Amino acid sequence: MTTDTKTPLIHGLRRRDVLRVGAGAAATLLAARTLAPSGVFAQGAGPETTKATLGYIALTDSAPLIVAKEKGFFAKHGMPDVTVTKQASWGTTRDNLVLGSEGNGIDGAHILTPMPYLISAGKVTQQNIPLPMYILARLNYDAQAISVGAAYKGLKPTVDAKPLKEEFLKKKAAGQQAKVAMTFPGGTHDLWIRYWLAAAGIDPDKDVETIVVPPPQMVANMKVGTMDAFCVGEPWGAQLVAQGIGFSACNTSEIWKDHPEKSFGMRAAYVDKYPNATKALLMAVMEAQMFCDDMANKEEVASIVGTRAWFNVPVKDIVGRLKGQYDYGDGRIVENSPGLMKFWGGGPVSYPYQSHDMWFLTEDIRWGKFAPDTDVKGMIAKVNREDLWKEAAKAVGAKTIPDSTSRGVETFFDGKVFDPAQPMAYLESLEIKRVA
Repeated sequence: MTTDTKTPLIHGLRRRDVLRVGAGAAATLLAARTLAPSGVFAQGAGPETTKATLGYIALTDSAPLIVAKEKGFFAKHGMPDVTVTKQASWGTTRDNLVLGSEGNGIDGAHILTPMPYLISAGKVTQQNIPLPMYILARLNYDAQAISVGAAYKGLKPTVDAKPLKEEFLKKKAAGQQAKVAMTFPGGTHDLWIRYWLAAAGIDPDKDVETIVVPPPQMVANMKVGTMDAFCVGEPWGAQLVAQGIGFSACNTSEIWKDHPEKSFGMRAAYVDKYPNATKALLMAVMEAQMFCDDMANKEEVASIVGTRAWFNVPVKDIVGRLKGQYDYGDGRIVENSPGLMKFWGGGPVSYPYQSHDMWFLTEDIRWGKFAPDTDVKGMIAKVNREDLWKEAAKAVGAKTIPDSTSRGVETFFDGKVFDPAQPMAYLESLEIKRVA
């Protein structure tokens, strides 16, 4: 489904007017009216194209792409013909990226951070054909939920999953393995739930059955009893609680505080062909991230994404956790959770730190998605385009522009520390691993 039904008013200029005068002239006019960063192309070449097709999954962390469309940020930066299209699953996102917009697919997407690496390496594509991709920005930190069925509430599992170990092993012995769901093999949700289980001594490959379920289908599957636990982004954890079907054992920020989550990724072919258009897209997404991060805008953001055109989810199931009001569903309530979803935070949230990508790739080595001898640094150098992020951040007037590709990874809840300079040492310190 393509969502492009509104004609937003952008600093007094309608979208049709942007189309009428042309992208370059519109950018100049908007800059004159607002003295905003939209004038970045006024003295040089404007975007080479006004079009891009971007995909999103119905998850709260896709909000920057949706808000950039709805609030007119794409048009403001000379990209009035951007469409943002709903994807049924992460597998669909992958397949449409392979097609590209010229093949009725998509040029870029709100995407699980490891996916551009898995796709670029041909690990998850048909016939293992590599499709070069770039990570242009991080879209958010924190606020994914690991949810457990109501039947386990009495065991009181939290960020510590040990209370579930005996019960899960009993089910295994009886030939009825517990089922835990994630959204894409090797993706962030897969890695969070695997880390959570393994830290409790539960082998995610031997002691339980790990299954793939698209995010919007998680709650329905838990309702009919086809799984025991799952990891997914909001609003599905909150909706599970609202329906009384289960509870949140933990917010993933309790595993790793201020952890990176989704990214803004694009086909390398689009970026290489349209560098100015890419910069314009990045600037629009950054402005949207700033908007989403402002507490004063949370109600509006929830109202926008909750509509039938985007998520078709009640606003009440979105806005609470978006504002940091965290009802775990098991009696624990946090009014001002430090683990609320972060979109900007002065810029560092959006910056695609290479050290963060290193952790995800190391975990994918841990679980056999990449071989131990993978040239991780070489992969990051090809996929991570923090150089483009810095260019766009300067143009959009970001107050904080990191001068380092590395940001420390705080101690994990189980006491493990990840040193990006020694990723294999970290890997060897973990008790349960499935290295290929």
